[in-house]
Amino acid sequence: MSKCRVGIACFLASLLMVFMLGCGQETVVIPDTTRPVVISTNPANGATGVLLNQAITAVFSKALTASTVNATSFTVTAGGSAVAGTVSYSATGNVATFTPSASLAPGTLYTGTLTTAIADTASPSNSLATNYTWTFTTAFLPVVTSTAPVNGATSVPLAQVVSATFSKVMNPSTISASTFTVTASGVAVPGTVSYAGSTATFTPTVALASGTVFVATITSGAQDTNGYGLAANYVWSFTTVIVPPVVISTIPANGATNVPIAQTLSATFSKTMKATSINAATFTLTAGGVPVAGTVAYSGTVATFTPAVNLLSNTAYTATITTGAQDASGNPLTNNYVWSFTTVAVPPTVISTIPVAGATGVPITQAISVTFSKAMSPATLTNATFTVTAVSGAIAGNVTYAGLTATFTPNANLPAGTLLTATITTGAKDTTGTALGANYVWMFRTVPAPTPPAVISTVPLNAATGVPLNQAISATFSEAVDPSTVTAATFTLSAGGVPVAGVVTYVAAGSVATFTPAAPLVATTLYTATITTGVKDLSGTALAANYVWTFTTGAAPDTTPPTVIATNPLNNATAVPYNQAVTATFSKAINATTINATTFTLASPGGVLVPGAVTYAAVGVTATFTPTVNLLPNTLYTATVTTGVKDLAGNALAANYVFTFTTSALPNTTPPFVTLTNPINNATGVPINMAVSATFSEAMDPLTLTTATYTLVSSGGVAVAATVSYDPVTFIATLTPTANLASGTTYIATVTSGAKDLAGNALVNAGGVANPWMFTTGAAIIVPPVNLGTSSLFGAYGGAGITNQGIFTVINGNLGTTGVSTTVTGFHDNTPGCVYTETPLNIGLVNGAIDTAPPPPTVFCPNEGTAVTSAISAQAALDALNAYNTLAGMPGGLDVSNCPGCGGGQAGELGNRTLSPGIYKSAAASFSMTQGDLTLDAHGDPNAFWIFQMSTSLTVGTPSSNRNVLLVNGAQAKNVFWQVGTAATINGILGGGTMVGTIISQAGVSVSTAGVVAITTLNGRAMALFGPVTVVNTVINVPAP
Repeated sequence: MSKCRVGIACFLASLLMVFMLGCGQETVVIPDTTRPVVISTNPANGATGVLLNQAITAVFSKALTASTVNATSFTVTAGGSAVAGTVSYSATGNVATFTPSASLAPGTLYTGTLTTAIADTASPSNSLATNYTWTFTTAFLPVVTSTAPVNGATSVPLAQVVSATFSKVMNPSTISASTFTVTASGVAVPGTVSYAGSTATFTPTVALASGTVFVATITSGAQDTNGYGLAANYVWSFTTVIVPPVVISTIPANGATNVPIAQTLSATFSKTMKATSINAATFTLTAGGVPVAGTVAYSGTVATFTPAVNLLSNTAYTATITTGAQDASGNPLTNNYVWSFTTVAVPPTVISTIPVAGATGVPITQAISVTFSKAMSPATLTNATFTVTAVSGAIAGNVTYAGLTATFTPNANLPAGTLLTATITTGAKDTTGTALGANYVWMFRTVPAPTPPAVISTVPLNAATGVPLNQAISATFSEAVDPSTVTAATFTLSAGGVPVAGVVTYVAAGSVATFTPAAPLVATTLYTATITTGVKDLSGTALAANYVWTFTTGAAPDTTPPTVIATNPLNNATAVPYNQAVTATFSKAINATTINATTFTLASPGGVLVPGAVTYAAVGVTATFTPTVNLLPNTLYTATVTTGVKDLAGNALAANYVFTFTTSALPNTTPPFVTLTNPINNATGVPINMAVSATFSEAMDPLTLTTATYTLVSSGGVAVAATVSYDPVTFIATLTPTANLASGTTYIATVTSGAKDLAGNALVNAGGVANPWMFTTGAAIIVPPVNLGTSSLFGAYGGAGITNQGIFTVINGNLGTTGVSTTVTGFHDNTPGCVYTETPLNIGLVNGAIDTAPPPPTVFCPNEGTAVTSAISAQAALDALNAYNTLAGMPGGLDVSNCPGCGGGQAGELGNRTLSPGIYKSAAASFSMTQGDLTLDAHGDPNAFWIFQMSTSLTVGTPSSNRNVLLVNGAQAKNVFWQVGTAATINGILGGGTMVGTIISQAGVSVSTAGVVAITTLNGRAMALFGPVTVVNTVINVPAP
């Protein structure tokens, strides 16, 4: 050959040989016999997680003959089956490629084979030495490996977050509300979907329904990071927990006191109930274990129980909703729901007086007496609460009390020929501590010389109510009368025109004639007693005219046994101080002589009696056992009140009342402290007529809160004269200066350690509230929101007259109209002879002035119905109109429907709301109070006020329920005003209930309905500018200024 084809080594060697021998020799070519080998594959041998669209490649050690790389020499199989595909070869890189015709199967083992048919470019004999084989496994599809809740789970919480965990990391963009759903009965549950780690989460935006089967689904649209989705939708289900219904509120509230006797009960549930399960068997009311008859109704989520008759006064009641009450799904209450409340106490009344109101010719030696409708607390009948006065001043005398009668005995003869006024104030209270509803005032006139005999007093009093059925009817004469003229012909008693059989007697001592009925009188019946002119004195002078008076009997005799309604300590109480006085409070007044060491005992284990003293407090109806030695620590004691205890009617306890308690090692030693003051410490601009209050951390002993322990001084050390009062409900003590404070002056208020709690622990400084505390006055005073002027004196005012249609109506204030005197009917005042068209069924007392236009109402009342009273009435009308316009013009009223935190219902509805001080208006133009009572909360501010503005009417009460306005936390009736565009109707169907505030309407005010005997109370004023005022058995108490 002509060319040298040798390597470099040979070349160098050849140079040497050429140099030595010459270069005439021919070069020898060495043939290539090296076989190709596979130097790498993709996927590599043993690879896992191979993509399903993977092309399989092999890289060789040298160039190949392309035609030897084909579908026969390069194959891929799975489980022995060939995979369809195309084979190609690229000389660049010496790469053979197998491209599958379709995606590979997931999670499958594949085998790649390169046979010995593959040869290099040098020679067909230079092929692979052996078949080259390798394996790999494709990627698995994602699967759900776990869920929460698990499939088939029960009692799943309503706030459950639903999640699914995958076998591998997923593509978050494929985990969404379209690929992860939760449904109930085919209805989608609203929620949000999120993804983190390998877990998808579905968070419901609302609580899941209880007792419901839910289905969760992850669709095949959920993909891993390689884009591979689930093989199929993943579905699982679970069931939520069953939530039983509960009672969330009641009316009255548990433990409520002073509940109206006409109260309708209601219970509000947490969910809709099955109406048929709310009935008289599942909603009951009892008193002392005795069921109360009534009707049960259900609407919305509220069940109501309406008693068939008014509840008993001052009585503890227990209401029960049983587990028979079910929700709409049939789920019952878990347990019976029980709550209790106590009805309001009925105030005592005066049923007769001696002398009678308006009596004349009263002896100057006459003792003055009043008989009450119920037993009174003797301690409250004193010269301060029972007074007799003349124009010249007070009459000196002594007050005594026995039975049901209080007597004022003058120290000297009464002044002759003098008009005297006797007064029983509201300081007089019954044995339960309930005061008279209003001062009772009557007048009589003494005479200096003998006159024809006259009836100077009667028992019962004319127009008296609640008279006992066994009442003997008596009349006291102004002088001794001839006994022979006092007979069944001259002293009679009738009811509805029918004579009552009885015996007539006469006692010379006291000149008293008595008619004793042969049988008990009929309950709640109007009787008429008559003493004719046939009665003569010892000189033969007859009565000037027949004396006629009426009275109404009370209910049937009391046969209800007393019960123990509260104890201290409570039954089963623990940690009781061993200096504890043990008390039992009764449901009614008790005969004090039956409370003694035999009927009220305390025993230690083994029945050993504890020595002690037993007392009874008529005010509070409470018996107290005070051990004479300390009780043993950590010891169980048993207190017993036996059936020897009887009420004033002689009714004994039905059974012994036994309760136990366990003493503690140490008595209560936690001291009280001040938690709030008004004004606050360092306050400025304080009104100069501000009352200063302090709120305590616990109940205080009111006897320790006096002007000695609660003081106010100026920064110069000058003490401020004031009075101190204490509210045991709110724990608030109030210091009220007797005169306005100086403006621009700093004052220091202090409650000393002399103030103590009920356990005798002295006040300390704790809780972070300053005591003493300081404040600085401004120049302003607290003024009422509206000036009523002279109209403030009136309890009732009607531009078109005033009508009374009951026998229990009392106006404790003035009454007036711009009309003539004949437009006032059914009233009299305390001036003898001043009667405004009264009948036996329409008798109303005005404990104030009656101001009308002329003429006078009767010839015996020349000073009323005059030009003077007309001018007074006209000025009051003008002042009331100015007040109405002021109220209507006050800006910024809050629509009660925009007060979500106040409770209540629709626009204009005040029932079931609790309102803070402010001005309120109605989007509906009118206000109603039909769905429940209205509560006004002063938050401890005695100057807080409420104004209600309405362009049309005010309606209080429904055909089935009367409604009340409740004042709490210092709210006062004098600061509540109702500006009514048309007419106001107060408990117009049933009567009863308590309304509060000054009502000024344009068209009229009506209270209750003729024929209704329930007494409606208005602590405020009823004023109609251009219309009439109509009242039925209504007591109006004009608020103090």
